[in-house]
Amino acid sequence: MTRPRIVAIGEVLWDLLPSGAVLGGAPANFAFHARALGAEVSLISRVGNDDLGRAIRQRCEAAGVANEAMQIDPAAPTGTVSVELSADGQPHYTIHEHVAWDALAADDAALAAVTKADAVCFGSLAQRSAVSRESIGVLLEATTPVALRIFDINLRQSFYSRAVLEESLRLANVLKLNDAELPVLAEMFGLKGDDRAQLATLAEHWELRAVALTRGARGALLLAPEGFSEHPGKAPPSVRDTIGAGDAFTAVLALGLLAHWPLDVINDRANTVAAYVCSQSGATPKLPPSFSSFLK
Repeated sequence: MTRPRIVAIGEVLWDLLPSGAVLGGAPANFAFHARALGAEVSLISRVGNDDLGRAIRQRCEAAGVANEAMQIDPAAPTGTVSVELSADGQPHYTIHEHVAWDALAADDAALAAVTKADAVCFGSLAQRSAVSRESIGVLLEATTPVALRIFDINLRQSFYSRAVLEESLRLANVLKLNDAELPVLAEMFGLKGDDRAQLATLAEHWELRAVALTRGARGALLLAPEGFSEHPGKAPPSVRDTIGAGDAFTAVLALGLLAHWPLDVINDRANTVAAYVCSQSGATPKLPPSFSSFLK
């Protein structure tokens, strides 16, 4: 089959883990996983004119993630995040501000990438600055009517607002969120009932093609026009950390929706890949070759 063209928009950074620096940022994680699974991928982000920024560009080139739309800021540094891990491997983040991806621009290279995309993935964190928020809106408006516009909500610290979430949901046609984020939306938007009822309300109100709720070790709940798919999750032999697992799930979700896999197949494969990522260190471990067969 023809490789789908996927674009990730937003933050790329270094997660400063106790064991050392690891490439991260939800859009970047998504991009690396989608590329490893066989898609053609471009990453629209912004790095500093520094060693950390150059290292990110080199990592993109080595992984086959196109970085023609990777911008270089002449003044602001490349983004970093201090990460502490709890006893069960859950990450706790301190996201540093006033970094390069806070000044993301909708330049010609970025516009060229999104106009050719089959799917675009974006989140709320990269919209914490007015500059990047406006640029992301311009880029999403430039996508084709048939493109998937996946809003992976990614609530972090205080870097979101009702206005940002509402505008993002208006621009999106697919929503991915986790079981810590759904209660925030439920309170914000007055969602009633259980998880299924709340997802159905979101899908109807925002005219979404699909909604994905990840539940950590308890699997995931998907909703699309054909109905619900519920998966109990796949436990890895051991959990090294959970960083990047949700982004891997979103990558499989994007590929599955584009390829029109049955919803249960999407859910099973996404849980399989996410569980593997949990068994490895860092957000973007090398995936087993068998996973690339998903697109064949």
